[in-house]
Amino acid sequence: MTIAPAIVNQVAAMLGRTPRGLEDIAVAGPAGEPVVIRVASLVEDKPFPTLFWLVDPVLCYQIDQLEAEGLIKKFQQRVDLEPDLQRGMRDDHQAYMAMRDALMRPEIRRRLQTLGFGEVLKNKGVGGIGDFTRIRCLHTWYGAHLVEPNTVGTMLDAWLRHTAEQGVG
Repeated sequence: MTIAPAIVNQVAAMLGRTPRGLEDIAVAGPAGEPVVIRVASLVEDKPFPTLFWLVDPVLCYQIDQLEAEGLIKKFQQRVDLEPDLQRGMRDDHQAYMAMRDALMRPEIRRRLQTLGFGEVLKNKGVGGIGDFTRIRCLHTWYGAHLVEPNTVGTMLDAWLRHTAEQGVG
């Protein structure tokens, strides 16, 4: 798959490095700028479970700040207490894995098999996590959420709305 050099350069500028495994722009902003990229499931002959990568610098910085303030821990405490959120996250991981499988190009699938990695991605959900009740990274959840809404992304949207209404953050 070939991505236009101008897009590759734009993503590289956002990441501060050349993107590896770039397959597509999954979400673009109002001016066509990449917000979320889609990454191959095999990068440099290694399995790569993170299908969607948030690249928007403003969103990345905002989420960096929230993670530094302990938001993952707050969200995790809430998930630990709410079975509906646990079920939602499990369903989100299943949907993510199905989407990754559906988008995987045949040559990537064959190469994963050849390298002995045919089953490695089978039980790896959002951000490559295998424990479907844990939140590891808000960036990966939110990047996926912008493509297909999910539980953690919805929680983050509500948090951002609340902090904006309160004039905080």
